[in-house]
Amino acid sequence: MANKLALVTGASTGIGFELATIAAREGHDLIVVADEELIHAAARDFEQFGTNVVAVEADLSTLEGVDAALAAAAGRQIDLVCANAGISKGGPFLDESIEDWRHSIDTNVTGTVYLLQKSLRDMVARGSGKILVTGSIAGYIPGSFNAIYNATKAFIDNFTEALRNEIKDVDGVTLTTLMPGPVDTEFFARADMLDTSVGQSENKSDPADVAKDGWDALMAGKGHIVSGLKNKIQVLGSGVVPQSVLAERHRAMAEPGSGKE
Repeated sequence: MANKLALVTGASTGIGFELATIAAREGHDLIVVADEELIHAAARDFEQFGTNVVAVEADLSTLEGVDAALAAAAGRQIDLVCANAGISKGGPFLDESIEDWRHSIDTNVTGTVYLLQKSLRDMVARGSGKILVTGSIAGYIPGSFNAIYNATKAFIDNFTEALRNEIKDVDGVTLTTLMPGPVDTEFFARADMLDTSVGQSENKSDPADVAKDGWDALMAGKGHIVSGLKNKIQVLGSGVVPQSVLAERHRAMAEPGSGKE
């Protein structure tokens, strides 16, 4: 029997890289996608597990980029999707260029929604398939000095919960939302947030641990998983603490220059 095929976006580094590593180790053939050349080097790492790996360098903020990722299946059934691609640009919203905030919204929201619609249609039609979407506990917190990113994750957390309800009567198809807190990846460097308190924090989660939490929840068919005990407590608290207080706390973490010199 042919290996199952998994598609993992944002797979060049971080959580996506670790998810693709687990998928390959578990015997899945892979389509790995990212908007940078590094995805080709990552693909060579995944090949060590003896599965077939196709690397796609594509801009997942565009419909054409998502179509290119899906087309790489070359007619094969995609059994599992890890919709992990996401980007941010920290700092004051009023200082952001239109191009930057549009790119964040189009990658984190538009591209993800389009990938889910295309993938889930096929899965629901045949009655089998698994999808893992990387949301964030940031979706529960007003993100002062990272306002667009947190808002996009609020959308993803909310959207996947609604979509999960819509397909709850479809046997054989599951949709899982992974919600980590700050993770020790290139995210903060790429978001220009290395001078912030959260960017310099040594208490970030290990991406391998987060990926394992997500994978285990996906395999168990769970609806969502908050990765890390501290993050679980923070999510519970977000329903009690006033939004203005949460915004002020986020400001202390994410305001430019809030980190140590």
